[in-house]
Amino acid sequence: MSIIEEKIEALGLSLPKAAKPVAVYVPAVKSNDLIFTAGQLPSIDGKLITPGGVGKVNEQNKEAAKKAAEVATLNALAAIKLVAESLDHVKQILKVTVFVASESGFSGQPFVANGASELLEKVFEKSGIHARSAVGVSELPLNASVEVELIASLNSNLI
Repeated sequence: MSIIEEKIEALGLSLPKAAKPVAVYVPAVKSNDLIFTAGQLPSIDGKLITPGGVGKVNEQNKEAAKKAAEVATLNALAAIKLVAESLDHVKQILKVTVFVASESGFSGQPFVANGASELLEKVFEKSGIHARSAVGVSELPLNASVEVELIASLNSNLI
């Protein structure tokens, strides 16, 4: 087991198998020393998590949506592992984009996105500190509350 996966387990979490695409795309792609993930949903064993893991986010369910962002991030890390073979090969998490299915008037997208950012910093430490966008949208695939994309760089000796 990799050092990064041990850190994930120490948090009481586990790295899932990479989610199968629901359309025509791949979970992640590598270009030189960069890995770009497809948008990952907050699913466990192929099912969107509940409570709070499905539907539009508002002030009342933003904590559940933050947890959903964490789960979606674990799925994105699984997609990175699929391409990099080990999360220990990740040099830096460069960019995180979190899409939040938001009710009209909800502006707490940065709070929800912290579910992704806090996990990445705990697991990768300084290498997990990243640039980020938190975007409110009207709908997400499969009625998910959040969708997370990551861009990571790999250690140059692995290219």
